[in-house]
Amino acid sequence: MGTATKKFLVLGILFVFPLVIYLFFASGINNFARLPILTEEVDDIQSWPTLSGEHHQFEGMISVVGFWGSDLALRKADAFNLNQKIYKRFYEFNDFQFVMVVEEGQQDNVKKILDELSAGTGLDLRKWKFVFAPPAQIQQLFSSFSTDVSLNEKNSTSTVFIIDRAKKLRGRDDDEEVGTLYGYNTSSVAELNKKMTDDVKVILAEYRLALKKNNSNRTK
Repeated sequence: MGTATKKFLVLGILFVFPLVIYLFFASGINNFARLPILTEEVDDIQSWPTLSGEHHQFEGMISVVGFWGSDLALRKADAFNLNQKIYKRFYEFNDFQFVMVVEEGQQDNVKKILDELSAGTGLDLRKWKFVFAPPAQIQQLFSSFSTDVSLNEKNSTSTVFIIDRAKKLRGRDDDEEVGTLYGYNTSSVAELNKKMTDDVKVILAEYRLALKKNNSNRTK
């Protein structure tokens, strides 16, 4: 092999190979940075009574949704895990909210939990939102999520779910442990750290990308 040929080969390796690697990873990000849709549409909550008196809804928001029912004593520890590992990282993102579904009559207990969360972290907890309903209505909403998770006898679960702006349930369809992952166990700090944190990042990045694309199209 001649000197000139060797020189061109070295230059090709130095300049072309990094470009190929970049395009490979860029393509991977484009293909995989989407959180799969597991349920096409869940019921909404616009008419449900709330703690603040304002109406809340899933549509137009990215929501972390939990079902506490009347089991607030058990869910208190889960609330602290969720607040520290997820809410604290992402609450400043626009149109992001936590919605906890609670049985009617539990308003005072919810206020106590919020007071304890605030005292423990000092965070702005305005994006922690609560809706109240009788057991049958809670069951109906939960059924619309169409998951493999069940509520206990107090209409409660440690699992929380991600609902996107179009009221679609997002999760994993290729989780290495369970296959389809509909929600995230708030009793497990490891699962919040390793799985839910990553998935919230993915869906927020997805919407940031869509927003940038829309803004770019408007300026053309």
